[in-house]
Amino acid sequence: MILNVSGRTDIVAFYTEWFMNRLKDGYIDVRNPFNQNSISRIMMDDVDLIFFCTKNPTPIVKYIKDINKKIYFHVTLTPYKRDIEPNLPPKTEIIESIKKISELIGHDNIVVRYDPVFINNKYTIEYHIKAFERICKLLEGYIDKILISFLDEYKNVINNKKILRYKKLTEKDYETIGKSFSESAKKHGMIVHTCFEDRNLVEYGFSKDECLSRELAFKLTGKIYKEEWKARKERKCHCIKMVDIGAYNSCKHFCKYCYANYDEKQVNENYNNHDKNSSLLIGNLKESDNIKIRKK
Repeated sequence: MILNVSGRTDIVAFYTEWFMNRLKDGYIDVRNPFNQNSISRIMMDDVDLIFFCTKNPTPIVKYIKDINKKIYFHVTLTPYKRDIEPNLPPKTEIIESIKKISELIGHDNIVVRYDPVFINNKYTIEYHIKAFERICKLLEGYIDKILISFLDEYKNVINNKKILRYKKLTEKDYETIGKSFSESAKKHGMIVHTCFEDRNLVEYGFSKDECLSRELAFKLTGKIYKEEWKARKERKCHCIKMVDIGAYNSCKHFCKYCYANYDEKQVNENYNNHDKNSSLLIGNLKESDNIKIRKK
């Protein structure tokens, strides 16, 4: 089993202490977001790999040596400011944490996500080109790969359209981004790739690869995984199956482009209902809950 920690929220940024408690106790309970009385119990002995997805890896850096599992990191690092990402720490702090993680687990086990890319009157193509070059320069020798994604019109994105003020990318924009990003990455010893984007930019030097392919999973775990992630099939993504242990509407970053948050009032309620000693990320078990041990 491969844990995704997490596409539904940023566990690393806000709930690291809870996660470390779950590792210590040997199991994690996950409430089904579509059936609130259904609980999946994940035994840590069944976990082969922990796939961390975060925008702020700093809280977990000091615990990495205590995690007795193979781990892989995706760290989102964008050039946006507090109008778009209100509660992120300074990007310089995030970059330093990326460097520390790279030193601890190896540069081939951490990927930076420059995600999502969108443009408006403030965040222009030229702005992105300069920002991407700077990120590549600062992280040279610490990462091998940067993953690029473009903005999707999720519910929260549409709700925040007046803040994001995003413009539709033209073919000329894609060409400029593709050529410039490829050049910067190559200059600093990196490759740049997309996963399931309609415009994968391979014609400009990008590679096209899954975030977690069968080949990568085998390399990391020594096991063969065949089943793809059903949640991604509708987007023609071939990433292998992972088990997400997060909960929607529980990330306090409040990024204006987020797909996992769509009710800020609920986010605050969920955050206040978090118990670091609970087996669940949000709240506690109830007598009416039906718990089943998940094996895959």
